[in-house]
Amino acid sequence: MENLVFQETEYTPGIYFDSEQNVLEIKGKSYPENTTAFYAPVFSWLQEYFSQLKTDEITVNIEIVYFNSSSSKVLLDFFDSLQEVVFRGIQVVVNWLYEQGDDDMREYGEEFEADFRGITFNFIAK
Repeated sequence: MENLVFQETEYTPGIYFDSEQNVLEIKGKSYPENTTAFYAPVFSWLQEYFSQLKTDEITVNIEIVYFNSSSSKVLLDFFDSLQEVVFRGIQVVVNWLYEQGDDDMREYGEEFEADFRGITFNFIAK
């Protein structure tokens, strides 16, 4: 399976999904003009990846500095899909990276952690 790579832009995050290393990374800002259109290929890739998964652990690195409300919904859907993998017995570790002093971004991560108890979250201040 090919990796999924979207370069970061002013309005969209960089997406770096490595199917061989089982590392999923999202980095940057997320407020695309059409959130559904931007993220559709991401969820399509994830669906194929999860159906072929042959590992016992996935690492997810999230370093989003800003996201809008429609991107928040996308993140909820993303964590929902990760939660389904956890129910299959695969450990998911999320490294939630945020700028030192950005309490809001840490709190967003903590809210996701509270909603998805089966996923392990690490909070890393940069």
